[in-house]
Amino acid sequence: MEAADLIVLNARIETLDRQRPQAEALAVRGGRFVAVGADADIMAMRGASTRVIDARGKRIIPGLIDSHIHLIRGGLNFNLELRWEGVPTLADAMAMLKEQVERTPAPQWVRVVGGFSEHQFAEKRLPTLDELNAVAPHTPVFILHLYDRALLNAAALRAVGYDKDTPNPPGGEIQRDSAGRPTGLLLARPNAVILYSALARGPKLDPADQINSTRLFMRELNRLGVTSVIDAGGGFQNYPEDYQIIDRLARDDELTIRIAYNLFTQNKGAELSDFLRWSDMLAPLAGSEMYRHNGAGEMLVFSGADFEDFREPRPEMSPGMEPDLEAVVRLLVQKRWPFRMHATYEETISRALDVFEKVNRDIPFAGLHWWFDHAETVSPRSIDRIKALGGGIAVQHRMAFQGEYFVARYGAEAARATPPVRRMLDAGLPVGAGTDATRVASYNPWTSLAWLVTGKTVGGMRMYGEANLLDRHTALRLWTSGNTWFSHDEGRKGQITPGQLADFALLSRDYFSVPEDEIGDLYAELTVMDGRVVHGSGDFSGEAPPLPPASPDWSPVNRFGGHWHRNPAAGLFTRPSGASTRNLASCCALPCGVHGHGHDRAYTSSVPADDRSFWGALGCACWAF
Repeated sequence: MEAADLIVLNARIETLDRQRPQAEALAVRGGRFVAVGADADIMAMRGASTRVIDARGKRIIPGLIDSHIHLIRGGLNFNLELRWEGVPTLADAMAMLKEQVERTPAPQWVRVVGGFSEHQFAEKRLPTLDELNAVAPHTPVFILHLYDRALLNAAALRAVGYDKDTPNPPGGEIQRDSAGRPTGLLLARPNAVILYSALARGPKLDPADQINSTRLFMRELNRLGVTSVIDAGGGFQNYPEDYQIIDRLARDDELTIRIAYNLFTQNKGAELSDFLRWSDMLAPLAGSEMYRHNGAGEMLVFSGADFEDFREPRPEMSPGMEPDLEAVVRLLVQKRWPFRMHATYEETISRALDVFEKVNRDIPFAGLHWWFDHAETVSPRSIDRIKALGGGIAVQHRMAFQGEYFVARYGAEAARATPPVRRMLDAGLPVGAGTDATRVASYNPWTSLAWLVTGKTVGGMRMYGEANLLDRHTALRLWTSGNTWFSHDEGRKGQITPGQLADFALLSRDYFSVPEDEIGDLYAELTVMDGRVVHGSGDFSGEAPPLPPASPDWSPVNRFGGHWHRNPAAGLFTRPSGASTRNLASCCALPCGVHGHGHDRAYTSSVPADDRSFWGALGCACWAF
């Protein structure tokens, strides 16, 4: 018997293989699982050079796969961004911001670019512009909140060059004071281009720092158990210019995440030209199991982009959507390019399906993989039409961040099946899960899994009844084997079974038994991709290769890491010294009538804290305000 390269034993393995759903140990050789079973049987494959890891009885799952993330663009900027993901109070967030302002040299900016919602904060609000200007009188500060707005302090307004003579762009608003001067609030009405174009004016990292930044972003995803992604392209992400960093990392075998990437048109009115050029450069699915082209989208045509700002009325697509979309889809089907299409609303989806059905009558899709992304309000009729055309739907946890706004506009009843994930599964569609990170929702897969299982927003509002909730096994399948259809990897990964790619994660706690409100707190203590350990923490910290510090040295990543976690041991990097990392048992020397010293409950409760003076009025002494 040939020896294994790696053996992991003494584990509770959820294989997601229905033939053998549970196991104690696994063996890896040549980057693939070669055996899964009992400890004694697997240890028989130990050789002189076999690496053996004792899992200490912990839960192992297949490596998580994000079917919709913007990793390539996000990696270029990760080291520039302060993350508010998971931060429980606005006071903590502002303390982090103030500290980073003091560390950031001119002319650099401090940026908080998505991944959070005001509803996650105990105060249930965003900072005011006055508060931003008070903590950062000279350093530009840019804060992006979902798809709806950006907050810029006075220094950032000067940096981007906005003044009283700057016109509003189409679909956006520069809020002004009574004298016509910009206040610092940019609003998507509903087009988010105003937000992204302002962000694009900030300084960029040098190429060497972009390499470091991308490596650290991948390792941050590894920390959460992610081993594969499908990159959905993105605005201001041109091919091939903006792919040079990820190309180099792939060429140098420095990827710790498997990446399948879709190409996103950048030129309004010239979308067909983009795809004609790219389809001459790339064959369908060109590349390797580590780094591969995955087709077109998520933007296919600008006339079909229905912006998902639930604070604004649903946009009506222009009459030019159908001819624009038909020309592009005909080309893609002829070239046998898979494609994906961003679509939030049923009204857009039904019109797009009219186009797809017309093209299919002339040029049969015939098994070509295509899908809608998001599909929050897709109808049962459209689900059936998607099924008939052989398509799928990739859902993301955007409602976990925007559910309160959806309910405010459309009502709680409309939100009870938005998106109708259970109906999609019952129809037999390929359904996958992802995040849509990094500019809106968080990249944390456990936030998504918690949303799928509990139906709650990050602010604690329960949206769904039992009819649209998933059990934990089904939710996990959406994040593993269910996502493989979207990258043409069915049977190659997503399960822990002999012959599949050796990607798996050992969890901090057991996903199947933790209370449902603690699913979002999970992370990986050990992550293996392609049979290689790519992350280790806690008892397994010595198993992973060391990480370089973030560059440049003032990067927020060096001080605050990535996604906030109440347990400092979960962090990839050092954690802040502010209120968010205080030992909860030792911070209560002063009495507090608000929380009763039950901080975990306070962090996750729906406290009516819209008033800026809320905490002070009640005399809370737990945090410094």
